[in-house]
Amino acid sequence: MSVETDINVFTLNCWGIPGISKNRKTRMNAIAKELSLGKYDIVCLQEVWSDNDYIHIKKLAHRVLPYSHYFYSGVFGSGVCIFSRYVIENVFFHQWPVNGYIHKFHHGDWFGGKGIGLCRVICKGISINIYSAHLHAEYNHRNDEYMAHRVLQAFDMSQFIYITSANADIVILGGDLNTEPGDLSYKIICHNAQLQDSFFQAQQVSANCVGTNESVRNSYTYKRLCVEKPAGSRIDYVMYKSRPGIVVQCLQYQFPLPEQVPEQNFSYSDHEALQVSLRIVKTSNVFEDATVNKTEYVEALKECGAVCDAALTRLNQDKRSYWIYSAALFLTLLCTTGSEAPFSCFKTYDIIRIIVTVLLCFTIFMASIWNRMEVNAILAGKLGIEVVHSNLVDGNLSKRENSYS
Repeated sequence: MSVETDINVFTLNCWGIPGISKNRKTRMNAIAKELSLGKYDIVCLQEVWSDNDYIHIKKLAHRVLPYSHYFYSGVFGSGVCIFSRYVIENVFFHQWPVNGYIHKFHHGDWFGGKGIGLCRVICKGISINIYSAHLHAEYNHRNDEYMAHRVLQAFDMSQFIYITSANADIVILGGDLNTEPGDLSYKIICHNAQLQDSFFQAQQVSANCVGTNESVRNSYTYKRLCVEKPAGSRIDYVMYKSRPGIVVQCLQYQFPLPEQVPEQNFSYSDHEALQVSLRIVKTSNVFEDATVNKTEYVEALKECGAVCDAALTRLNQDKRSYWIYSAALFLTLLCTTGSEAPFSCFKTYDIIRIIVTVLLCFTIFMASIWNRMEVNAILAGKLGIEVVHSNLVDGNLSKRENSYS
């Protein structure tokens, strides 16, 4: 006897930064109204940085999505939340050990406390682990200073999903992963967590539903980017996997929202929303497991290790540079201590010494405490990668490879 059910999954990076994101309140209200229509069973949102926005969405969508959870983290909250038609039985959040820099105010990833949130639900006797995640953004494609952070987040996420989903019938991941198909982070997520990309598995993919960010259809995309890459980048995903005895068919992959908010001249977000329709069939039959491209898997892990080594080398150079800056600033401060400035320039002279003192404290902090924290976080990820790589090469990962179809 088989049990069959259909589930509609929705994911969107809402771009909800108070005081920065354009048209935020109007867009959030439009998103809330869309979710209140009852089209979706599982909703994964990212960049909901305001408590008021989350509460507003929760209030409007409560009738059709009565269960929800917001994952608090960092300074402003993780921005990650999940809404569900089904009862949420358990929740857990894992914050990334490395997630940008505290002094990069204009990027802000560190302050957001990004990570991956987990909600366990039960639908018709089928246990589902729902994950909503947000990885570090890529601000410069040619000189990506955050590549090591994002790669380690991808590995961390894949390990988290693998370890926490042992008793789940189905795993569904929705989120802004800030990586394109074929990138190293993407490969690690797919191989190490054994997830399937719904875009490639869907029986029906709606036309022009490729780029989820910086595409020509989005009103917030810079004109220069529209010319360079009209289709945009596919960095938002719905991925899934199931245990033997559970068959998941991806029926449809589409952008569910119109290009602009009704009666407005702007989009719902600077990202596109995704809707993925899944048909889940629970049977007594156990099907053969999906094959794993072991060669590509091993190469991806080796490349991750190389990225970590390069990051550790850079951190060692940064440490040396910060100590040199500290010495120079200390000598400057020492030379000015005890000397008297003319009365006419006393205030300026005093302000300069205060600025030098603040910079000295910052460079010492970056050379010692922060450098040690980042080195340890990268070492932890590197050692975890080496364990998986060693077991895979030695043939000790058969259970991992065959745990999901």
